Amino acid sequence: MLKKRIVVCLDVKDGRTTKGVKFKDNIDIGDPVEMAADYYRQGVDELVFYDIMASARGRGPILDLIARVAAQVFIPFCVGGGIGTLDDIRSTILAGAEKISLNSQAVKNPDLIRQGARVFGNQCIVLGMDAAKDDAMPSGYRVFINGGRVATELDAKAWALRAVELGAGEIVLNSIDADGTKAGYEINLTRMISEAVPVPVIASGGGGAPQHLADVLTEGKADAALIASIVHSGAYTVQSIKSALSRAGIPVR
Repeated sequence: MLKKRIVVCLDVKDGRTTKGVKFKDNIDIGDPVEMAADYYRQGVDELVFYDIMASARGRGPILDLIARVAAQVFIPFCVGGGIGTLDDIRSTILAGAEKISLNSQAVKNPDLIRQGARVFGNQCIVLGMDAAKDDAMPSGYRVFINGGRVATELDAKAWALRAVELGAGEIVLNSIDADGTKAGYEINLTRMISEAVPVPVIASGGGGAPQHLADVLTEGKADAALIASIVHSGAYTVQSIKSALSRAGIPVR
């Protein structure tokens, strides 16, 4: 069994880390540069930085902030939000990101995945997918864009398969229904996508206790678990979560 990864997510709005529930009612919770440095010291495996308003506002990534975060962490660092061209991908990597998360922009221009993977390698291109339950879709889940505010006609499973076919080397799968609730990950959605695609899947949305991570890493078959509220609140540290997973027999880095 491969070792599982713990990934901390920093959602950033107007240069500050923010947190909401089901993509709504966001509150300011701190400085992303300071928080990134703290999570690095705690032993997190990877860091994900999402500019949650970039696509909705039609602007590119905030390169100076990305560079300041990158200077604090010496682990894989993934950046998403407002990355809509090859030049955006290049400048974000040059600012210090190892991976680029394409979400809304990939839906609007799927060929960006193919172009990015061809130029920078599959390992650099991550599909960020926000999905919510919808019985009208074949898989039971619909893809949303622009920070969960705009519904698409894309089925979650079909879109995951298409993105991997185009060259995405990893998927960050976020359940809008579970996001920020701290009530547990969406196991069914995570397992469905994990079983469908041949690339790593990072489960996102709903982690509120170490047991939730244990469940999604085993029952949900995720390769990694993304956390935010559980550590932002101070309820747990990265190390206390890893210790709990190890005690549960789940190998972690």
